[in-house]
Amino acid sequence: MKNFKKRLYTFVWTVIVLLGIYVCVRGFSVIVFNGMENPLNNVINNFTGAVGKDVMNMYMPSVTSSIADKEKNTVTQAIINEVLEDYPILKYFDENNGYETSADSEYTYEMIIAAEATDENYINQETGEAINSAGELVAEENAQYIERENNSSNTNSDSLDSSDETLVNETNTNENTEQQTAQQEEGNSAKAVNQGTVTAITGTEYSLEKLADFDFLKNTFYSVDSTTSVDSERINAKNMLERDMTIQKDTSVPQILIYHTHSQEAFVDSIEGDASTTIVGVGEYLAEILAGTYGYNVIHNSSTYDMVNGKIDRNYAFTLAEPDIKRILQENPSIQVVIDLHRDGINENTHLVTDVNGKPTAQFMFFNGLSYNTKVGNIEYLYNPYIEDNLAFSFQMQLQAMKLYPNVTRKIYLKGYRYNLHLMPRATLIEIGGQTNTVEEAKNAMEPLADIINKVLEGN
Repeated sequence: MKNFKKRLYTFVWTVIVLLGIYVCVRGFSVIVFNGMENPLNNVINNFTGAVGKDVMNMYMPSVTSSIADKEKNTVTQAIINEVLEDYPILKYFDENNGYETSADSEYTYEMIIAAEATDENYINQETGEAINSAGELVAEENAQYIERENNSSNTNSDSLDSSDETLVNETNTNENTEQQTAQQEEGNSAKAVNQGTVTAITGTEYSLEKLADFDFLKNTFYSVDSTTSVDSERINAKNMLERDMTIQKDTSVPQILIYHTHSQEAFVDSIEGDASTTIVGVGEYLAEILAGTYGYNVIHNSSTYDMVNGKIDRNYAFTLAEPDIKRILQENPSIQVVIDLHRDGINENTHLVTDVNGKPTAQFMFFNGLSYNTKVGNIEYLYNPYIEDNLAFSFQMQLQAMKLYPNVTRKIYLKGYRYNLHLMPRATLIEIGGQTNTVEEAKNAMEPLADIINKVLEGN
């Protein structure tokens, strides 16, 4: 309580000092330049803008550095530095990051939107190199995957202890090949469009008692980004399993929408200019399977949201996609499932592939946004009334994947923003493989994915 009061007093005095400076400078400019063009206006406006940006520098340095002005030693910066020197309380504020806020300025909103756009994709589109903005967690995950891929020993999934089970989604792609081959004829099969059959394989099932252990649940099923956090109230297996994700199938009306916020995401052998070899083509194949094999009425929206003036620009892709997706949902109120299909960005020496029924299959990952940042808390601009439903939907699909197709999924990834998952309770963002996968591997992944989605929607 004392710390809170101290910070509150500091905040109030800071506001008073800043307002005093602003009033003095503004008054001086009005008196001196009365009736004339005021050359101080730009300085004043730039100064107030810089203060807003400085707040974001305290909380989201990786974002502000990526979108900040390239000129470092500007007049505005000199004024800010001078003010900080003259008012020690402001300098203390800046150095100690003692500023807690819900981030309700226009600068914060713009930067949060930019962060949401960049956080989901970790590949520099110009150089093709992985960006480190995802933090140490992604690098650690990639390193662990490579280490396991180089390990030639085989592991029987039925004999995994609890420490092994935490890696069940990312184990070596060859570990269960013999087990899969032996069990192919025993699983439940589904006919895939022009691709023979998909055979479900007995994988790992977990008791509710085991899932009730928060640490086990978190470590086994989730990768939590350092920008956010979760507790036992946010991810609770019992609550997520009790949420009804089933729908009553009606082929006369659209019930599933597939779209791509980042439609330009491609694969290692994609053909430039050929959308059928990008994530859009993969989404089209998923739509065909859901419709042709499982009988759903599916809309596949192939609109582009990540191109500006003919160049890839993802800074506002989620913002641009939102009104268009809302329009589709308003025109088709029967839609109950919304899938934003992506291709992940990974390190070039990582290959996310496993074997499903003898086919090289790209591993995929369910992705959830929590609208919560460890620095600012709940992000009001990114309010999502369906977070619990979103989490339940991805968790139930992950359970089905681990049960039927071991190794085909990576851990569910949790990040701090929203990613348009607020548009529907059964909204999900799914990352298919990475840029090092082939188009064939990505399309092969749609067969088990469609089966998993269908089983959750049917309640099997």
